[in-house]
Amino acid sequence: MHHYPEASADTAVIFDFETSGLSPNYGDRAIEIGAVRIKSGKVVDRFQQLMNPGFRISGFIESYTGISNELLKDAPACEEVMEAFADFIGEDNLVAHNASFDKRFLEAELERVGIHFRGNIACSMLLARRIYQRAPNHKLGTLVAYRNIQAEDVFHRALADSEMTSRLWLKMIEDLQSQYLLPELSFATMQKLSRTPKSKVHSFLSSFSSE
Repeated sequence: MHHYPEASADTAVIFDFETSGLSPNYGDRAIEIGAVRIKSGKVVDRFQQLMNPGFRISGFIESYTGISNELLKDAPACEEVMEAFADFIGEDNLVAHNASFDKRFLEAELERVGIHFRGNIACSMLLARRIYQRAPNHKLGTLVAYRNIQAEDVFHRALADSEMTSRLWLKMIEDLQSQYLLPELSFATMQKLSRTPKSKVHSFLSSFSSE
């Protein structure tokens, strides 16, 4: 997979996992994936699938996600879903809210089916910490309310969370473009911004608008 550095920030696959626990290193598995593809700032495709991890999930996870063991019993195996998701991603860049969490599961699940993921992933949470420094916190639900983004009724289901993250991602692009009078933002710039120290964000962005 090769990615061109000039890939635009408003074209990407925004994804979210629901999982049986916090870490694939402790045997936790993905139990649902949701994703939306945005192309030039518009949602053009969606992917949603429950997946059976091969064991019962805890009562805590059932109540937290709203995904029951009953629902998972008839779901296809993780492996089957991940192969389909790898096809869905194609060559696109990825975005997730708290991407280090989702990336761990993405890599662990793809590895089980012999697919090595080399694509680019940006974290909307790290970006929001830099762009919305005055927000009360940087949880997805808080940011959606903070920026008056139209919300889905359900949080903690993968597709709804992906939809919300895609709206937040596009709102951040829009806010940056209007504040710094930037023509187009590349995905690489968004990634770089998410790693820029908070105090340097303004000068980093100003350097683009003065070019």
